[in-house]
Amino acid sequence: MFRRKNDEIEVLLAHPGGPFFVRADDGVWTIPKGEAAPGEDLLTRAQIEFEEELGFRPESVQQWIQLGWIQQKGGKIVHAWAFEGDLPEPFECKSNLFELEWPPRSGKHQSFPEVDRACFFSDKAARRKLKSRQVPFLDRLRVALTDRNTDPTRSRATIS
Repeated sequence: MFRRKNDEIEVLLAHPGGPFFVRADDGVWTIPKGEAAPGEDLLTRAQIEFEEELGFRPESVQQWIQLGWIQQKGGKIVHAWAFEGDLPEPFECKSNLFELEWPPRSGKHQSFPEVDRACFFSDKAARRKLKSRQVPFLDRLRVALTDRNTDPTRSRATIS
């Protein structure tokens, strides 16, 4: 999700929940994402994951902008789309939970949110906060928006 504020683009990023990222900030934020089943429509999965990780379903998206894919350090392939919108006021991040043995080797399991907060960031701040392998999505979004602004007949922007 992105929004325009004071003639600038801001992007929504999600901070991973759980005990490993409590004090981590720069370089750990991510786009809302999840795993698709084989053969599943990737845009549909992205829409579902957005709602599951943030607890908010955008209802009136005018256009989904395909941003292609990247490969994260661990090998996971991430496909991304962007859309223009904003969070409702007031907004409280309500993510799905996952279970983890915590503390390690304690035999105790605790539930943690997949995402513990979501915030809009300027392009400059987002580049610092975002996982480094996901930064190309910011570049692709900027290109797609520039292309869309120079060619108003384009109804769906796509970046490879």
